[in-house]
Amino acid sequence: MKNIFKILITLTLIVLGYFIVLQLYPKNAGRYPFLIVLLAGDYYFWASFKNWIFSKKAFLKYVLGLSYWLPFLLLISSTLAGFYIPSQEWDQSLRTYLFGFIFITYAAKIIPIIFLLLADIFRGFQLFNRKVTKLAVKAENSNQGSKITRSQFLQKAGLISGGLMFSGLFLGMLKWAFDFKIHSHRVELPHLPSSFNNLRIIQISDIHLGSWGYKSALVEAVNRINELKPDLIFFTGDLVNYRTDEAFPFEDILAKLKAKQGIFATLGNHDYGDYMRWPSAKAKKQNMSDLYNFYERVGWRLLNNENQVFEGSDGKLAVIGVENWGDFGRFPKHGDLDRALAGAEDADVKLLLSHDPSHWDKIVIQQNPDIDLTFSGHTHGFQFGIEIKNIKWSPAQYIYKHWAGMYLNPNDDGRLQRLYVNRGLGTIGYPGRVGILPEITLFEFIKA
Repeated sequence: MKNIFKILITLTLIVLGYFIVLQLYPKNAGRYPFLIVLLAGDYYFWASFKNWIFSKKAFLKYVLGLSYWLPFLLLISSTLAGFYIPSQEWDQSLRTYLFGFIFITYAAKIIPIIFLLLADIFRGFQLFNRKVTKLAVKAENSNQGSKITRSQFLQKAGLISGGLMFSGLFLGMLKWAFDFKIHSHRVELPHLPSSFNNLRIIQISDIHLGSWGYKSALVEAVNRINELKPDLIFFTGDLVNYRTDEAFPFEDILAKLKAKQGIFATLGNHDYGDYMRWPSAKAKKQNMSDLYNFYERVGWRLLNNENQVFEGSDGKLAVIGVENWGDFGRFPKHGDLDRALAGAEDADVKLLLSHDPSHWDKIVIQQNPDIDLTFSGHTHGFQFGIEIKNIKWSPAQYIYKHWAGMYLNPNDDGRLQRLYVNRGLGTIGYPGRVGILPEITLFEFIKA
């Protein structure tokens, strides 16, 4: 009866937790089952060594127990606190590093949980082997000397791997999140008008100002961009995480970005305010008005399904911007490329700003073979992966066909279309990076 009562209480808490998440973070409610599985794994991990903890002296026992469950307590406390004060209104540094600590702790626990599960599966097979086949199998505790059983090895390997994961993610949050890397690309176009030869364009993407704990790193990024003396700067969306006022503390910094012929931007999925619950439709509309006004104040031209044509002495170059268009169902499809191209049809070179790279694969190369280069972002390169010499890997590649760097698509008429996916300047979710560093991209256009 006692166990049935525990099960009912657990199920009640799970259902209650779902409605809390649905109320506070409606766009993330679909991830709630994953959270439940994660917490179940957390308890499973705890059960594997709680007897060892309880064998310690009282003070150490409480310290170890509290340390283990601290991330869970912080998660529950911050969720409940969000009822009274929405997390978007918290101190930005506190919010960023609080949720970052919770994330890296649970991410680090996943590895030992997997190893522990493998150890238990192995023990289960051994038990099945002894009971069913009745073979003379040595018990695990029959090992002598310094030898350890396979189960013990898996447990220890899991703990070591989890510790390394925690250390790496912690370092990624404190150091690599702002270790800006400049990627340089020379783009040769045979039809580039001579008047645009040696054109220098900087692309940045996914700043996510709601995740910046302090301003000095952004100041450094702006200074490094200005030192490259670009003719044009392109920003390909996701200025904020949830709402426009996240950008206000950084307005003076972004206003210092300089480009000889202007700064152009487009919207990303996070810029529409879809990831929070607004008190009214009017409040959400005001949030978008605030965003448009912000872009005007910092001197960036927002291209919402429109274009800017530059006329040289021997030809034209068009900068085209579409609103967000994502192939995945939960991302908005506001982009209208036909509308964006109006008036730029006869440009010799067409450069497109489109936040989500799936737009290139599904729309651009299918319907617009004369667009030379599409600039995208969105994926962040998953903020985690490996990029050394000829090795390029990230979990992002299992979600997105195009996730980081340059991609080519030769047309039937011999014209080469390009897509460049920027790895992003900021972070979302996990406020750090491991292996995939924040990116500033320099393009130099050359007449072939």
